[in-house]
Amino acid sequence: MTKKRDYYEILGVEKSADADGLKKAYRKLAMQYHPDKNPGDKAAEQKFKEISEAYEVLKDEQKRAAYDRFGHQAFEGGGGGRASQNAGGFDFGGGGFADIFEDFFGGGFSSGRSGGGSSQTAATRGSDLRYNMTISLEDAFAGKQDTISITTSASCDSCTGSGAEPGSKPVTCTTCNGAGRVRASQGFFTIERGCSTCQGAGKIIKNPCKKCAGTGRIRKEKSLLVNIPAGVEEGSRIRLTGGGEAGFRGGEAGDLYIFIAIKPHQFFVRDGNNLLCHIPIPITTAALGGSIEAPTIDGHKVKVTIEEGTQSGHQLRLRGKGMSAMRGSRGDMYIQIEVETPVNLNKKQKELLREFEKSGGNTSPSSEGFFKKVKDFWGNI
Repeated sequence: MTKKRDYYEILGVEKSADADGLKKAYRKLAMQYHPDKNPGDKAAEQKFKEISEAYEVLKDEQKRAAYDRFGHQAFEGGGGGRASQNAGGFDFGGGGFADIFEDFFGGGFSSGRSGGGSSQTAATRGSDLRYNMTISLEDAFAGKQDTISITTSASCDSCTGSGAEPGSKPVTCTTCNGAGRVRASQGFFTIERGCSTCQGAGKIIKNPCKKCAGTGRIRKEKSLLVNIPAGVEEGSRIRLTGGGEAGFRGGEAGDLYIFIAIKPHQFFVRDGNNLLCHIPIPITTAALGGSIEAPTIDGHKVKVTIEEGTQSGHQLRLRGKGMSAMRGSRGDMYIQIEVETPVNLNKKQKELLREFEKSGGNTSPSSEGFFKKVKDFWGNI
């Protein structure tokens, strides 16, 4: 299978390009490769399809954000640019080339090819939705099930999404014969405009549903069960197929994309599948050695041995005590020792420290070696 080209590369723009930059680049390339200007040129037609698909995704802020993070995988299974999903390869009803030309011609733009209909039909797919979910690091470690509530467009339960009052059905528009668009030739181009009789739906509802006013949709709060897998990371995306807005007049529902954020933890800092925990210890434990009990992300504790002379910043590794992994084995936990300098000493404690200092001996080799080098440095100057 041929690897799909990067959308920014197809349009010849940088990833930082704004909406105007995208539109200018698209307009230039669309004029160059449009099939009406290149009749019979299959390569040009394929190029135009690529350009249309790229612009369809990048002009939409939510689709562009998903593409920037996940690439083409963001739209596998029905979430992508509609230009690639139509039988003819083009989608003029949803934007794209029509956006460029309707300012000049006052209506939609068509490829001018003969044959069936337009992309505007009575039933259209519902919009995808985004939901931001914040979870704890413990939930990211263990995974969880959670129920969320969203208020969105749902299929009308009275007319089952058709828009027509129960007992009646929409009828085909006689002006456009169900196409939803009417065509008129204007010089080089064939211009399409939305049918004014049916407002582009292709069908007319003579007896609209009283509950949804003929739209086939109502605003409704619905609850959805979300499975959070163990090991999920910050910024991960969970897709609930059909969890988005209901389609217009019985169309397919959109999808719901849940983006995961993880709250900072009071003890642990995450680095991939590993965890880092800063633990302060008394200077006496660091000097004489001993043991401490450290917390772990699964809610247990582990006994850790501190060697004599342990320095601040020293790290201890606990294998298999880190985060769960969605792929591969569990990570490790690192304990970083922070030796705490005593404060609020009483008179006797201060005397003992001074006596210890006077006793001499090579008890602080790093600091003694550093200051010896500093003296030599000053002497050389």
